[in-house]
Amino acid sequence: MAKAKTSKSKARAITRGSGNVFADLGLADAEERQTKLRLAYALNTIMDEQGLTQAAAGARLGLKQPKVSALRHYRLEGFSVERLMTLLTALDQDIEIVIRAKPRSRAAARIRVMAA
Repeated sequence: MAKAKTSKSKARAITRGSGNVFADLGLADAEERQTKLRLAYALNTIMDEQGLTQAAAGARLGLKQPKVSALRHYRLEGFSVERLMTLLTALDQDIEIVIRAKPRSRAAARIRVMAA
C-alpha cells in the first residue's frame, strides 16, 4: 500500500498593498509609473472599444506600428505622461486635471488618474 503524502503548510504573512504596485516594490518613480500605466490602460481600452488594429491605431495616433505594439503591451519606457495624454486626445478623449490640497488624514500627496 502506498503511503499517503502529507503536505506541510507554511503560514504566510499577507501584507495589504498600497494600491500602487510600483510603490510596493520600492521604485523611486512609482507615482509616474502608476500614472503612465493608468493612461495606457485607458488608451488600450478605447482602442479595443473602437476596434482599431495596430495599423489603424498608428494612423490615428501618428505612431509607427512598433510603438503601438509597445503601448498595447504596456512597455511604456518611451512614453511620457504628457505624450500619453496627447494620444488620448487623438482618440477624441477629453482630459481634465484637478489640483487640490491633500486631506490632513493622508501623509503624502498623490497623483491619481481615473477613466470615466
